[in-house]
Amino acid sequence: MYLSDLLFSQGFGTRRICAGLVQQGLVKIDTGTGLQLMDEDQDTTPTDGMTYEVQGVRWQFHTKAYILLNKPAGTECSHKPSVWPSVYSLLPAPLRYRPAKTGLQGVQAVGRLDQDTTGMLLLSDDGQFIHRMSSPKHHVPKLYELTTADPLDDKVSQKLLAGVVLNDDPKPVKAAACEQVGSHQLHLTLTEGKYHQVKRMLGAVGHKVLGLHRSQIGGLYLPADLAPGQWRWLDEQDLARCSSG
Repeated sequence: MYLSDLLFSQGFGTRRICAGLVQQGLVKIDTGTGLQLMDEDQDTTPTDGMTYEVQGVRWQFHTKAYILLNKPAGTECSHKPSVWPSVYSLLPAPLRYRPAKTGLQGVQAVGRLDQDTTGMLLLSDDGQFIHRMSSPKHHVPKLYELTTADPLDDKVSQKLLAGVVLNDDPKPVKAAACEQVGSHQLHLTLTEGKYHQVKRMLGAVGHKVLGLHRSQIGGLYLPADLAPGQWRWLDEQDLARCSSG
């Protein structure tokens, strides 16, 4: 793979822009003995995790991008947000412009979180991974930590586990797990992702959700050291965890 092709595959612009970066000596590759300049006509065989540098910034090569973002409040999971800033604006340009065979460039969110919901958001340019993680058929559990406006009673958890009816579907929707952890706090696990599902389920049992945070997907927890608005790559172990039940 030519160096400009490598840059193009990683989202650094058009093929012409990527070729220009190489020609200007703005790209270095870690050959095992440190970062070195390479000519455009040198063949490079990249491997996942290989380090390279573009305009003084270090990157790692990834055939497919798998990202974990700690979504802050006041952001929308949309490329064309209506009111609030897009979560994609929190990501560097190469992640937003990775080429794709579909019409959408860059990484895409695996499902959506409301603008006021915080916590774990996965993004990828791997369509099969996105489908597998978001499809209700695969029953990937997602843990939500929520705070209600009014005190919770002992029967709320029982009702949510037994199933509640939402206004757009006569079939009851059940929580996979539910634990009251405070007078106004509840931990709720779901394996599907209907529109505003958590808020609507709590509304069905007479409670308004004031705060909502997703802290776990599958067996993967939101890292305590990942601040709101920050992101990191997912490795193979992370991917195995988030796909597990």
